[in-house]
Amino acid sequence: MVTVYIMGQACQVPATATIMGGIEYAGHQIIRGAGCREGYCGACATIYRVANDYRVRTGLACTTLVEDGMTLTQIPSVPAGKALYSIADLKPDLSAIAQTYPVVFRCVGCNTCTRSCPQDIRVMDYVQAAKRGDIPAILDLSYYCVACGLCMLRCPAEITQPLVATLAKRLYGRYLSKKSPELGERIAAIEAGVFDEEYLGLMAMTPEALSQRYYAPADDDAED
Repeated sequence: MVTVYIMGQACQVPATATIMGGIEYAGHQIIRGAGCREGYCGACATIYRVANDYRVRTGLACTTLVEDGMTLTQIPSVPAGKALYSIADLKPDLSAIAQTYPVVFRCVGCNTCTRSCPQDIRVMDYVQAAKRGDIPAILDLSYYCVACGLCMLRCPAEITQPLVATLAKRLYGRYLSKKSPELGERIAAIEAGVFDEEYLGLMAMTPEALSQRYYAPADDDAED
C-alpha cells in the first residue's frame, strides 16, 4: 500500500494501482473523465506531483501508476475556444490555419506542450507545421493525439493545440487523402444489408458473451 493525496485528502491505495484504480479504491465514484478505462482515449487527464520533486507532471489516470506521496487532481474538461467553420469553405493550406486558429502564431517555441503530452507527441513540432500551413505534417505528427488537453493547460501562449490537429485531420481527409475503392465497396455492402444478420446476432448476445468474444485471442478469431 502507498499513500496518495486525492483532492488534498490522504488515501491508502494498492501500490500496483493506476491513478484511476487508486481513486476508485479510495471510495470515489468516477462518473466523468473515465473514458474507455483501458487505453488512450484522453478523458482522464490528470495533473500530479510526486514526493521530493518540484515539477508538476501530467498523465492519463487509466495508465499512470500511483507513487507513494503522490498528490493529484483530475481535469475532466479543459476550456478551449473551438473555431466554427465549414470544411467546404477552407483550403488545405496556411489560409485555413490563419482563418480558424491564428493563435498558433503566438507560439514561443518553449516546448512545454511536448513535455506535458502523455502520448510523447512532438506537439511543438506540429504547431510549427501549422504556422507553415503544412497540413500533411500536422496530421503525421499529431496522429496519436487523444485531445486530453494537457498541452493546452501548460502552454504559456494559450494555444489550443488539439483543435488545430483535429482541423488538419479533417482537411487532410477531405482534400489530400487517397481515395479507397475498398471503402466504397464496403459502404455499398452495408447499405445492401450484407451484414444485417451478423449485426442482429451481436445485438442478441449477452454482455458476458460480448465481452468473451471481444477479448478472445486473435488466433481464435482467425479460426472462427
